[in-house]
Amino acid sequence: MALEKLVPVLLAFAGGVLLARRKSVPAEASKAFSDYAFLFAVPCYLFGNIYASDLALLFDWRALGGYATAAALAVTVVVLAAVAHGVREPRAVALRVMAGVQVNTAYFAVPVFITVFGTAAPIFPVLLFQVCVLSLVIISLMELGRPGSEADGPGRRLSRAVGASLATPLVLACNAAILLNLLSVHVPAVVLDAAAFVGDSASPVALFALGLHLGGLGLDLRGTTREEWALIGFKCLAFPLLTWFVCGVLLGVGGQWLAYLVLIAAMPTPQNLFVFAQRYDVGVDLSASLVIKSSLAALVLLPLWLHVVAA
Repeated sequence: MALEKLVPVLLAFAGGVLLARRKSVPAEASKAFSDYAFLFAVPCYLFGNIYASDLALLFDWRALGGYATAAALAVTVVVLAAVAHGVREPRAVALRVMAGVQVNTAYFAVPVFITVFGTAAPIFPVLLFQVCVLSLVIISLMELGRPGSEADGPGRRLSRAVGASLATPLVLACNAAILLNLLSVHVPAVVLDAAAFVGDSASPVALFALGLHLGGLGLDLRGTTREEWALIGFKCLAFPLLTWFVCGVLLGVGGQWLAYLVLIAAMPTPQNLFVFAQRYDVGVDLSASLVIKSSLAALVLLPLWLHVVAA
């Protein structure tokens, strides 16, 4: 039954690939579709759903603590592996940490969760942890390792990193929804209906954009390096297994929350990796390859993880 729910995911994704390959829709248009999903549709979806959610159920602190523990262990493994292979420059290490531990929430996890579970609300606590903790660590390392950054003090660099993380539309929408929920502020039904109308387009548009992007790239798997295979394998196999072990075996998290966390951990490397690589001028080609190839790997492995979490 879970595998049948993947049909809409594959249809939207395959439609993008096919139209890009046939040049019916230019692959460059994927950025416009992605920007629409990231800047508008996904925030609308999350705002309405989080506002209407029971926050006591949405924030299972044992489950989230387990995920944070698994992520911390994963960061340690990636850092040690990078250093062992001669990668010691702070920006390069941070890039590999982001590739191996952070997940693609807006463009991948949200549409998958909407299709499989009927809601993407459980993603928000992990998204907040990722933006407010993991991203801050990564951005701080990037800022510290950037040439010429010595001109700015550590406080200024850190405040710039915090501001950039908290000012994203996803986080703003989620925080606004939580605040209004906690204060029991009445949001008119017409506003929630409008947000739902726009939010319903987030899933197919995000998947279509990903398909357009991948379809126009002409990917060559034979050129994949050992380091790329190792990072992709860690992200799409080792990290979800580590999450399952820490949360399910060690901490006793069960039921739907264990399924949520394992499936989130199995999501591919975020597209922001490429943005960070360009901004800080480090590993640009590596980051582009990892984003695309981990997305393909995650799609291939998705039926396996759905079977595991449904068992």
